[in-house]
Amino acid sequence: HTVLLGIVAGFFITRDLASPLLIIGAAATGVLTVVLVEMLNNTHLVREDTAIGLVFPVLFSIAVIVISRYAGGVHLDIDAVLLGEIAFAPFERFEPFGIDIGPAALYLMLGVLLVNLVFILVFYKELKLSTFDAGLAAALGFAPLAIHYGLMGLVSITAVAAFETVGSILVVALMVAPPITAYLLTDNLPKMIGLSVLFGMLSALGGYWTAHWLDASIAGSMATMAGALFFLAYILAPERGLLAIWRRREHQRWEFAQTMLMIHLFHHEGLPEAEQENRVDHLGEHLRWEKDFAARVVRLSERHGLLQRYNQHLVLTDMGREVAQNEIVR
Repeated sequence: HTVLLGIVAGFFITRDLASPLLIIGAAATGVLTVVLVEMLNNTHLVREDTAIGLVFPVLFSIAVIVISRYAGGVHLDIDAVLLGEIAFAPFERFEPFGIDIGPAALYLMLGVLLVNLVFILVFYKELKLSTFDAGLAAALGFAPLAIHYGLMGLVSITAVAAFETVGSILVVALMVAPPITAYLLTDNLPKMIGLSVLFGMLSALGGYWTAHWLDASIAGSMATMAGALFFLAYILAPERGLLAIWRRREHQRWEFAQTMLMIHLFHHEGLPEAEQENRVDHLGEHLRWEKDFAARVVRLSERHGLLQRYNQHLVLTDMGREVAQNEIVR
């Protein structure tokens, strides 16, 4: 919504709704939004979400007031400039010197891609350092604030150009879903960037052919494909996926139960009551375990060489005794 102010400013300069200056104005307003939010946030008087809540409506309201006061007869809003449709992108041609060389959107986004690529390649080290440790970056002589604003400026330009080309659904979906999908799969930044690009490509290609097959919205299908890839990673990611978390918690649960059993046996080892306390059928009473649960813990402990069973009596091995002692000391 804040970019509407830039669109208004561009229109008043050119008086042309088709002028590229409207896009430039929208991008500049996006950067201005970031700067104002950062300024408010850095005062430490308001939180970042509060700063966003203050800046967004103010800039949008200014644009609405200006339109209603000075451009009431002009169809001037975000829809007029920024909400593109990918299915219609091929119809707007790029014709330098009267020669049709393809869709204008292709060359626009290619230019944006090259600018982003050059910026990342040239300033990769600075971007990485200032993003993860701005204090260290400043101490080493970098300018983390300038790098941050440069990055936010590129994000703004990319978003505005993409809004005009493919519409809001795809911009939001492909800016968010591929990176967070990659984040679920790796902590390595170069790999994360590469996976983000890969997932973006898979979302675009898979979504296009899904839309072709279902005769449905291309943008909606691509966004759905991006969401589907995220959902798969959310479930199946080897470290952060739900299944991995469930397996890890189950492992920790049984490991903790075995440790508790080792401590219990160790406390009673060598004492007169050991004959009674260290029996399988007594674990439920002493440790409040269900019979099946206790039996499984005993089987796992035997398999791991922590104890030996003689009929119903449990005896610690040297390994089991060491586990108990280490836990007690800890």
